Amino acid sequence: MTRRDDSRIIGVVYPICCGLDVHKESISACVIWADKDGVDQYEVEVFGTFTDDLMRLRQRLLDYECPVVAMESTGIYWRPVHNVLEGYLRVVLVNARDIKNVPGRKTDIGDSKWLAGLLRHGLLKSSFIPPQQVRQWRDLTRLRKKYVQTVGDYRKRTHKLFESANIKIDSVVSDLFGVTGRNLMDLLVTDRKALTLSDVAGCVRGQLRGKEAELFRSIQGFFTDHHRFILKMLLSTIATLEAQIEALDHEIGCAMKGNEPLLERMKKAPGISDVSAFDILAEIGPNLDSFPTDSSLASWSGLCPGNNESAGKRKSGRSPVKKHHLKTIMIEVAWAAIKKKGSYFKDKYYRLKARRGPKKAIVAIAHRILLGIYHVIKDGVDFRDLGEDYLTLKNKSQKIFHLRRQALSLGFDLVSQTM
Repeated sequence: MTRRDDSRIIGVVYPICCGLDVHKESISACVIWADKDGVDQYEVEVFGTFTDDLMRLRQRLLDYECPVVAMESTGIYWRPVHNVLEGYLRVVLVNARDIKNVPGRKTDIGDSKWLAGLLRHGLLKSSFIPPQQVRQWRDLTRLRKKYVQTVGDYRKRTHKLFESANIKIDSVVSDLFGVTGRNLMDLLVTDRKALTLSDVAGCVRGQLRGKEAELFRSIQGFFTDHHRFILKMLLSTIATLEAQIEALDHEIGCAMKGNEPLLERMKKAPGISDVSAFDILAEIGPNLDSFPTDSSLASWSGLCPGNNESAGKRKSGRSPVKKHHLKTIMIEVAWAAIKKKGSYFKDKYYRLKARRGPKKAIVAIAHRILLGIYHVIKDGVDFRDLGEDYLTLKNKSQKIFHLRRQALSLGFDLVSQTM
């Protein structure tokens, strides 16, 4: 074996680079470079987080002719730094899980040096930072989702309030917040006198006609002014949130104007509605250059198993990505897709469910739908459902092929018999 003194196991990728340890009120910056003798030099400085402080940081990096900086994705605190540096330097955003420092040597300055050293040798994996327009879409769709979840929470509070007051409307109506249910709640809020059967009959709509007497019995409880006040607050909050959701729907539609053909192609996939199409596009954007293959997108979303192999044995392949916005969206899409009659995904789900259980089966369906969506966006093709009988016909042809080959090996011919 030949030994060379000038050989290095890990080469230098960036001769000049910077590591940032970002916090709410301070940023530790470490610039690293090599002098004329090849010795690494460090320059460490602490900056504030106000915009003028960040601009001073940017100017200092430009003075050093530093082309790239790295920082951890620390909560929301990386956003202000990225806002100032975007367009001037390349920003490498990394997951804190992948860059743990040596135990016992963790300080703010030490972390910035550690980041700079890893970046200099090309050992950091950059996170996906979508363009500004897509980030704005994300803000809208994620806020909408949060409002929808909050509406659900307040509706549950309404159910609990009625149970505590011996009101059993939800035992008669299938949807407490349907037309009849809302009419009855409005009646309970506004009318303080003893309600009559005719009052209840005036609230009934649709298929509940004929159940006026049962509905009248359901509101005979201990509904006091205390419960009336709380119900009024709950309904007012729900109405406000629903109005905000409607305004967000309009704003999302305006923001994504120009992407209607792509959204229509996405909605051809089973389980994808208008809302889920908006959500998916807001998470990954209409340009997938950051994901060279469909597998890379699935890996980023946490919908494919991880690698965990030692001594030639595969251990648990559970994905390290526990909670991801796109993963949640795609699993919701998968649950809707398996309910569609005649769908390939419905047949595939029940086959997988029998062997692997419902949780793993639904993740596998979400993974397959996401791969299809990738090609819809990347290649501009339509989503094609293979149909519910695809696997049955495929398995039949494979079985015939193996039987024919087995018969030939035994010196027989396999002849099909038409009944």
